[in-house]
Amino acid sequence: MHMMHDLYLALRRLQRASEIHAKRVGRHSGLTPIQLLILHSIKATGESTLGDLARQVSVSQATLSTIIDRLESRDLLHRVRSTSDKRKVHLALTEKGLAAIQAEPALLPAAFLERFGQLADWEQLMLLASLQRVAGLLEAGQQVRPELFEGESAA
Repeated sequence: MHMMHDLYLALRRLQRASEIHAKRVGRHSGLTPIQLLILHSIKATGESTLGDLARQVSVSQATLSTIIDRLESRDLLHRVRSTSDKRKVHLALTEKGLAAIQAEPALLPAAFLERFGQLADWEQLMLLASLQRVAGLLEAGQQVRPELFEGESAA
């Protein structure tokens, strides 16, 4: 019982720290961390489809579509119909979107990134693998419907 309590408490501390940073990011940029993550992901991959991006950032296409609508209304990205397959719609950053992610704070707190960067490579990899494993264990217990991540949005 004690181990479960400690595990929950550690997860809760991570959640709280993430929420505090999210509020700071929002006050500074007017964007949520997931919005910034989406913009960064589009920049890293070039033009992405909605389905590909939903899998990359681990949200449903319905949720992503709502976020994309908000970002598009702010002229941070736009939808581009594929020239090779007219059924596919790609997402691309606008100049304003590029400028926004270059001006914004990091997705993680700078002090954390500095301390994390001082760890040995093996320890960084171990922590990352452990967090990915914990996330996988939590997700395995959820009933995620595969159709949330399949198909393409023509919006």
